[in-house]
Amino acid sequence: MDNEVILAGKLIEIIEGSRKNALRKVNEELIRMYWLVGEYLSVESKNAAFGDKYIDAIAKEIRDVFPGIKGFNRRGLYRMKQFYELYKDNPTVSPLVTQISWTNHCKR
Repeated sequence: MDNEVILAGKLIEIIEGSRKNALRKVNEELIRMYWLVGEYLSVESKNAAFGDKYIDAIAKEIRDVFPGIKGFNRRGLYRMKQFYELYKDNPTVSPLVTQISWTNHCKR
């Protein structure tokens, strides 16, 4: 009986560790996406002829293509743009930004 508990305990550790690693990887990919979206918006908004309406138009297009998606409204897109612009010129920080959760970046 004790042996079964020890085996199940090890399996629980394996499962918990894998779940934590998976969540870390998902967070890393989300932040990488936010970085790339922010970079795109930063570069393109400099070339946009219609100023603030540019991000509104992008938000509408994303909403039309992905109706249930969250976080890609005007406010979310501006945050992604600011996120990129805040870290882009720091060669030490920019490779590390994916290791910090998105909510930590948004508190600035």
